[in-house]
Amino acid sequence: MSLPMSLLIIAAYLLGSLSFAVIVSKTMGLADPRTYGSNNPGATNVLRSGNKKAAALTLLGDALKGWVAVFAAQSIAPLIGLGEAGSPSYTLAIAAVMIAVTIGHMWPIFFKFKGGKGVATAAGILLALNLWLGLATLAIWVFVAKVLKISSLSALIAAAATPLLTALLLPNQSIYLGAVTVIAVLLIQRHKQNIIGLMKGKESKIGDKRQP
Repeated sequence: MSLPMSLLIIAAYLLGSLSFAVIVSKTMGLADPRTYGSNNPGATNVLRSGNKKAAALTLLGDALKGWVAVFAAQSIAPLIGLGEAGSPSYTLAIAAVMIAVTIGHMWPIFFKFKGGKGVATAAGILLALNLWLGLATLAIWVFVAKVLKISSLSALIAAAATPLLTALLLPNQSIYLGAVTVIAVLLIQRHKQNIIGLMKGKESKIGDKRQP
């Protein structure tokens, strides 16, 4: 692995490690989201505090860092010798950044490696990678959330759909497909307790303040 690619990956991981759920809650004088509800530092759990503004800022921050990581890598890669858009080295660098910022969010070095589940960050990543891919994934999440009002199920269905959407919208892009698949698997794995809750019929609905 080249030095420029290594630096991009490290920068993406560090950016991903900024947990906006914790940062926003502390800034607004709210309880640490890791101490109530699902104990997950994410927008859905912050919403359980009753502060919609904090939840919205968390969602925006987590999505934005995913978008910024990929967009910045797309802009910088050609300037640091990683090839032009579409070249194998460029594509590999962007794919690596996508995974790195996701891992940073899930296992943040700044917060004792206890991070969120990656839904908003993954949305930001997909929007930067391909606008239509990101919008299609968000549409699935919104549709399921509107109908069933269960955030975790919406995330799981959207995550499961992203590899197929990627194959359809980005044909012959096996490296990006691989990166999206890795992110989807990580996201699903992070929802393990939610999957158990769904199977038991105990998963809470969006806005519910009780422990899921």
